[in-house]
Amino acid sequence: MVFLKGIESILPIVFIIILGYILAMKKWLDESTSELFSKIVVRVSLPALMFYTVIENLQKNQLSHMVLGLIAAFLSIFTSYVIAYLSVILFKLDRKKIGLFSAIFAFSNTIFVGLPVNQALFGNKAVPYVLLYYVANTTLFWTMGLYNIRRDVENPQGNFPIYQAFKKIFSPPLLGYLVGILFILIGLKTPQFIIDTAKYIGQLTTPLSMIFIGTSIYLADLEDFKFDSTASFLLIGRSIITPLITMLVLHFFKLNILMEKVFVIQSALPVMTQIAIVAHAYNSDQKYPSIMIAATNLLSLLIVPIYMYIASVVF
Repeated sequence: MVFLKGIESILPIVFIIILGYILAMKKWLDESTSELFSKIVVRVSLPALMFYTVIENLQKNQLSHMVLGLIAAFLSIFTSYVIAYLSVILFKLDRKKIGLFSAIFAFSNTIFVGLPVNQALFGNKAVPYVLLYYVANTTLFWTMGLYNIRRDVENPQGNFPIYQAFKKIFSPPLLGYLVGILFILIGLKTPQFIIDTAKYIGQLTTPLSMIFIGTSIYLADLEDFKFDSTASFLLIGRSIITPLITMLVLHFFKLNILMEKVFVIQSALPVMTQIAIVAHAYNSDQKYPSIMIAATNLLSLLIVPIYMYIASVVF
């Protein structure tokens, strides 16, 4: 029953992804419109949704519990990354791409896929927990992940100053979240028209995110995908090993049940899209992460309902 509910919750998202794919195939959408949708989500609709969700769903006495959850998210992602890094060496994969492969293994698409999926499965109450995992995921990627992808390339083209990494971490969605937390801490009463405005703008997030994913899958050109041992390792890591590590780490924390379920789902999601962007910036292998992003997006249609069922049994 839980498995069927998971599939039912995912289907609207699947249909919107298919719509994005079809619109791209018909040339209504291209790389520039996909980039525009990405900017609208990250810089406008998602910050509004974060602010609205925090104001509407969090109480002051819940904040200390959120800190514990953040520690659990950091620990689970960091552990996954270390295991991936050591596995590349152990299984004698291409060590010139050790940073790239470790990032694909450990970092998930916590916003464009994670947010709508968790909203569909658990409702708006899941959104603050989605952002907790997002904060850990983003922070580790733009520090440890970025550093090791740069090390893959002997002569990286261009510089990526440390302030840019902090700029990526303190992104508009996180700032929207922090403003909401600040309002709760100081007990500031938010005018209803501001709450309603944030709600309406935030509702753009899911459809635009899914159309973006559908367009990205079309543009990735799956015909180039070669299912070799490295691809198998990364697919198993992203969809099986990382979620199992997350469940193991959560076993040592006494967190809200909903938070634990959200973290498990977040850990099983497709590859983080920014990995392909960073690979391109440093003349690394951009095509490999792009194809893995598309492949894991397709795989997630099966994986997410399975982990929703597992989470309902374990937690």
